[in-house]
Amino acid sequence: MKTENKSVMIGISIVLLMAVVILSGIIISNKTDEIQQLNMQNIGLNMTIEERDSLVNEIARTFDEIEQNLTFVRDKRGQLVLSQGEGIKNQKEMLVSDIKLMNEMLKESSKKIEDLDKKLKSSGVEIKSFRNKIAQLNKSIEEQNSGINSLQAQLVERDFKIAEMDMQMMQLQSDIASKADAIDEKSQIIVAKDDELNKAFFASGTLKELKEHGVVIREGGFLGLGKSNSVPNNLNDSYFTELDQRSTRTVPIFTKKAKFISEHPDSSYSFIFEDDMIAYLQIEDPEEFWKISKYAILAVK
Repeated sequence: MKTENKSVMIGISIVLLMAVVILSGIIISNKTDEIQQLNMQNIGLNMTIEERDSLVNEIARTFDEIEQNLTFVRDKRGQLVLSQGEGIKNQKEMLVSDIKLMNEMLKESSKKIEDLDKKLKSSGVEIKSFRNKIAQLNKSIEEQNSGINSLQAQLVERDFKIAEMDMQMMQLQSDIASKADAIDEKSQIIVAKDDELNKAFFASGTLKELKEHGVVIREGGFLGLGKSNSVPNNLNDSYFTELDQRSTRTVPIFTKKAKFISEHPDSSYSFIFEDDMIAYLQIEDPEEFWKISKYAILAVK
């Protein structure tokens, strides 16, 4: 009887031991699965954190680039000066080039902000400070765009004023040219009249030659006085040499004797002798010399 009881107890112990072993195996297996799941979750969390950190770093770099662009645009706008004067064409080319560059930089900044916004939405990461920064940058870009549009409007207005001034200048130049032509024409008339007024005529020769050419006539005497030589009213101009009263100071003669038939003050001229010959006539005072007559007739021997 005791032997049977002992056998039963041993059997029960073996069953209990096997149950414990099986239960322990089940518990260990479950724990292993949990650990594997935790490891997988940890790996996924690490990847999420790395992606988040990478996105945050990219956003920070992009913010820095955008702010650099905006600072450049702001400083560049402050340097631009719309003025009028020499070199306007070159200045306008530089302004247009600078405005184009600023527009491109602002467009580039807007595109970067748009891409960042899409990445934030697709990542599921919602950081309020980033949203606020994006809104702030968008506002700054709008302000800079408004400033550039104002600058372009000023440039257009200045071009209009310059074009208007060019038209006025062209009209003024045309008026000046017309007046200059009129003045030139009047000047030519004045010069021609002055030349005409200052024309003088000189003739020399023996009395016989002068009479033959109608330059001198012989008038009858009065009360027993002899006949005298005088200048006729209608002279033969072709026999005379034309002179300019303003520039003529000497007239070559080369004769032994000379006497004026025309009237000229004695103090206004003199005969210059060389080797017992009258070499030339020296007009000392042209205004006095030609005052009585523009025709100088010299009889020589």
